Amino acid sequence: MALLSSVAAAVTALAALAALLLVLICVIAHVTARKMPTLHRHEEEKFFVNDEGRKESVPSIHDRPVKELSVVVPSYNEEDRLPVMMDEALDYLEKRQVAMKYCKKYGSDKVRVLSLVKNRGKGGAVKMGVFSSRGRKILMADADGATKFADIEKVEEGLKNLQPWPNQMAISCGSRAHLEKDSIAKRSYFRTLLMYGFHFLVWFLCVREIRDTQCGFKLLTREAALRTFSTLHIERWAFDVELLYIAQCLRIPIAEVAVNWTEIEGSKLVPFWSWLQMGRDLLFIRLRYMTGAWQIETRKCN
Repeated sequence: MALLSSVAAAVTALAALAALLLVLICVIAHVTARKMPTLHRHEEEKFFVNDEGRKESVPSIHDRPVKELSVVVPSYNEEDRLPVMMDEALDYLEKRQVAMKYCKKYGSDKVRVLSLVKNRGKGGAVKMGVFSSRGRKILMADADGATKFADIEKVEEGLKNLQPWPNQMAISCGSRAHLEKDSIAKRSYFRTLLMYGFHFLVWFLCVREIRDTQCGFKLLTREAALRTFSTLHIERWAFDVELLYIAQCLRIPIAEVAVNWTEIEGSKLVPFWSWLQMGRDLLFIRLRYMTGAWQIETRKCN
């Protein structure tokens, strides 16, 4: 009996400690949360340099769209991988005749470089690009070219299949989930364990309807981009998860579409530390919305 009493007391103490730790984490998440984010542009970020070398003011997502498609490509130290991706993307778009004018090779009506004063993280760079877009639809695409640009037709079809779009809002996500078995065979047991752990945390804490939240190939209607990115807080790698979490809270329909994907050398993700950071961000995303530190205007998430 004495042994059972000791075990029960130990279990009770551990449960109390776990509850206290959870409360402490909730308090830290709430206190350290930034409030509704504002898009601050440094003076140098209010302009882009056109193909003639002159400065022009960047447009705003609040303006009426004047293009059918805007492509946002976050790029930081991508001198080796970006040219391959850009050549493929622009050659493909030229064949589709999305843009109508030439100016030098492609011209600043088609390609604009928005230089940021400081590194804002991938999410911050994408957000800046989205809010400077002119398209009725906005595509996020990674600079490494891991997804072939021609797969835009697949995500476009996914977006089309969601019609009618409520309030003109819909999102179509490229997905590598169908390639998971092949990728596991090429990974170490440790990286596979980290991958499964990350997927579980995404499912448990934030997004349950999308198997692959991290594929950088996502197509949004202009209205969906405005509503989701206006609320976005995370500026690092986990921003995709918060983006889709916000979309779910707003009842924005989301399609997940299988795309081709090839692993390209040069990734800036450090497997353990980057995933540890993302795990922390996932926990804070959930706790900060749950405690009201972060809010979405239309309705509260459960």
